[in-house]
Amino acid sequence: MPTREVYWNIHHIWLMYALLVPTLFAFGYGWYRHYRLWRRGRPYSLRWAEVLLRLKTFALEVFAHRRMLRERYSGFFHLALFVGFLVLFVGTLVVMIHEDFKIRIMQGAFYLYFQSLALDTFGLLAILGVLMLAAKRYLLKPSRLHANVPERMEARRQRPWEDAGLLVLIFAILVTGFLIEGLRIAATRDPWGPWSPVGWLLAHWFTARWDADTMRGVHRFLWWFHLGLTYGLIAWLPYTKLRHVFTAAANVFLRPLEPTGMRLQPLDIEAARTLGAARIEDFTWKDLLDLDACTECGRCQQECPATTTEKPLSPKTLILDLREAMSASEKEGIPLIGRFVREETLWSCTTCMACTQACPVFIEHVPKIVNLRRYLVMEEARVPELMAEALRSLGDRGHPFRGTTLSRTEWYRDLAVPHVREADSVDFLLWVGCASALNERNQRVARAFVRVLREAGLRFAVLGMEERCTGDPARRIGHEYLFKQLVHENMQRLEKYGVRKIVTMCPHCFNCLAHEYPQFGGHYEVIHHSQLLADLVRTGRLHPRPLSIQMVTYHDPCYLGRYNGLYDAPREVVRACVHKLSEMSRCRDRAFCCGAGGGLMWVEELGRRINHERATHALATQAEVIAVSCPFCLIMLEDGVRAKAEGRTVEVLDIAELLERALDGKGGTAA
Repeated sequence: MPTREVYWNIHHIWLMYALLVPTLFAFGYGWYRHYRLWRRGRPYSLRWAEVLLRLKTFALEVFAHRRMLRERYSGFFHLALFVGFLVLFVGTLVVMIHEDFKIRIMQGAFYLYFQSLALDTFGLLAILGVLMLAAKRYLLKPSRLHANVPERMEARRQRPWEDAGLLVLIFAILVTGFLIEGLRIAATRDPWGPWSPVGWLLAHWFTARWDADTMRGVHRFLWWFHLGLTYGLIAWLPYTKLRHVFTAAANVFLRPLEPTGMRLQPLDIEAARTLGAARIEDFTWKDLLDLDACTECGRCQQECPATTTEKPLSPKTLILDLREAMSASEKEGIPLIGRFVREETLWSCTTCMACTQACPVFIEHVPKIVNLRRYLVMEEARVPELMAEALRSLGDRGHPFRGTTLSRTEWYRDLAVPHVREADSVDFLLWVGCASALNERNQRVARAFVRVLREAGLRFAVLGMEERCTGDPARRIGHEYLFKQLVHENMQRLEKYGVRKIVTMCPHCFNCLAHEYPQFGGHYEVIHHSQLLADLVRTGRLHPRPLSIQMVTYHDPCYLGRYNGLYDAPREVVRACVHKLSEMSRCRDRAFCCGAGGGLMWVEELGRRINHERATHALATQAEVIAVSCPFCLIMLEDGVRAKAEGRTVEVLDIAELLERALDGKGGTAA
């Protein structure tokens, strides 16, 4: 019967269990310290009815490494380490069941295929993972692992011995395990040795050099040494970044399951002791778990448009700053802004969600930034000047475009668009949005969209002068009180006219109306114009002819793409109008922000301009036209193209304008 003696050549086994007691005490106390830190946070509600969906996500992200494998090299070595140690851990459980519980399962075919062959294979895979990790950290040295660490964190973060020590310790545990196996196979002349290929090869090496007594002595020493290393790793784990093995898995399971557009939670202004987050205690316990789940991989930083354009924001560093604040003291009341987080860091965020989308452990960076902004805006009244003017304009005039002389009705005066009160029967309300109604360039988009809708025979109406901003800029800047005012005003008007279906050209309006108004009782069917146009083309109600444009590229708006997962509809419209669509190097869920979100439309940028950076991505495709489906993106990219085109003629067009040109009898070139 294939099997082996578990504690061959080992005496005083009781000592192994005696040493396990302080090991587990150190391990448990380390986790207790973290638990005490997390429980300082505010309550965070979980809907346990979603447990099956959570388990599915857990399986895909933790066991299958779906997000991790987006970067093949890092994903592979992490998966190799994870699966290798998981299988070795199961192998250890099998030994415990077999020996301590006297349930003889470590024998026969199971012993050969799993306890011998599988454990050797996955142990070797884990060693490969360690070597690949070391090569990346110490030979390849990607900048995302080291960049954007503030000076005050240098002393705390300068712990290269921890990273190196963990790698050496894990490597030593794996190697000594194989050496012990090889010595046992050699000394006992194990007939089943070939089923453990690594140990069997090592056994040949030992047999050629040492006698049986020497091998027994070395085996006994290495066995206890291996045990000591393993216990040391277990005891040390909660005090190192390796704790992410548990915190990251927990964070994936507990992650918000709502659409990205619903991640900002309403603030109970009347009941809140602090408006926004002033101290670490103002975050939820799930937010604090986020901080401990961070593996410092830097993927968020690598995708962040603010970091890329040299602004004082790195999502990774922000999380580490907040982690430092959480760990600095267990006393309550330590202020965050100014001591741990700089104001200019918070005002550099476009809320594009690239960081959250990139994070393999689902850390929520943007909601934390907005909560910190809420404190600055509503408690301290500390807002960049241009943002403050936009907020005043929102409160006084119902839109953020201070100084504009345009009205909400000028763009359609010669188009005979009915007001909703005058329309007998309409298919939907056209929510125009501030950026479309009050910007001359975007007014042309609104007019083109209206003409396309009439070509399709659709009936619609507008609110005209009664339309107000949805409140999206106020919420992202951090003025939750003003946002709630605008929400209630708009909901009253929509209720007054019995509006239930809304079409809008602005992804910010679309996201706000579809996902954030329901938080206050406003439930509507909301459609983005790209969805409507794609459907009209798909069903044959519109018949575009391909234009003579050779190549078009398309820019994904953050609030349409990452926030709402709408990538295909606008591309359907573009492909119906032109011969070739060329994708930018960063597109779809990895698209680079235009730079207007999060209130940055109304602030002086530090560092390089984000829209200029995005324009270079678009121009690199050699496209004649850059198609967009967001009025803010259109404004920002036209400015970026003017700055970066270097004499080339490149148009920036909304998909509605592109479709209007391509409709029967209206085809032509882009020039």
